[in-house]
Amino acid sequence: MTQARVALVTGGTRGIGFGIADYLAREGFDLAVCGRREEEATAEALQSLRRHGREVVYCRCDVADRAAREALVRSVRDLFGRLHVLVNNAGIAPPERRDLLEASEDSFEAVLRTNLQGPYFLTQSVARWMIDERRADAAFRGCIINVSSISATTVSVDRGEYCIAKAGLAIATQLWAARLGEWDIPVYDVRPGIVRTDMTAAAEAKYDRLIADGLLVQPRWGLPEDVGRAVAMLARSDLAYSTGQVLVIDGGFNVRRL
Repeated sequence: MTQARVALVTGGTRGIGFGIADYLAREGFDLAVCGRREEEATAEALQSLRRHGREVVYCRCDVADRAAREALVRSVRDLFGRLHVLVNNAGIAPPERRDLLEASEDSFEAVLRTNLQGPYFLTQSVARWMIDERRADAAFRGCIINVSSISATTVSVDRGEYCIAKAGLAIATQLWAARLGEWDIPVYDVRPGIVRTDMTAAAEAKYDRLIADGLLVQPRWGLPEDVGRAVAMLARSDLAYSTGQVLVIDGGFNVRRL
């Protein structure tokens, strides 16, 4: 019997991460999902993912912590023995939105450790594993998907550290795509726009107003499942010959109009 492919989704029990994990489970992937919460707090999300009939395990992990990342990869190895897709989704917003002139170094460091340093070095660990798998089996198909943001190229002066982290993740995608090309392990950048999650809830009134005033070509909030569909397409290898590409899920935010 052929074993199911395995995906690791960081931050996979809430928001965009849950939308991604849900679509991957629908596509037949067994899942490892991680987050900073105790497993008991994720029970509802895990139950929902398991309704698709796939194996789903939760690993508690703060991706900003080196030892926790190493333990995460070991856990996935021990539990599944294989990994085909890494989705670097976990991220945090600044604790407070502050103007550039008032922003703190503590906030800058926390956001970059979680949103950039964590996925960069988690990719390093997983890439080494995938290369070993590829050496052992020429038919092995792996890929890495970074979930960045339209903030990689769009300025928000009240959360500069978030924009810088996402811009860094965007170039990290290009770097890893170039490095892993010889092993035919594609790396992608998925950039959500304004998506309704607990992270954006604090700015709901602002975004409601902007959308009503015509900010987007498609005049609605994005949903986690919108991002999930895009990631599932990449995980299926539908764009296998497109490493390094950016897939923007933004409702037409970046369409320039007169």
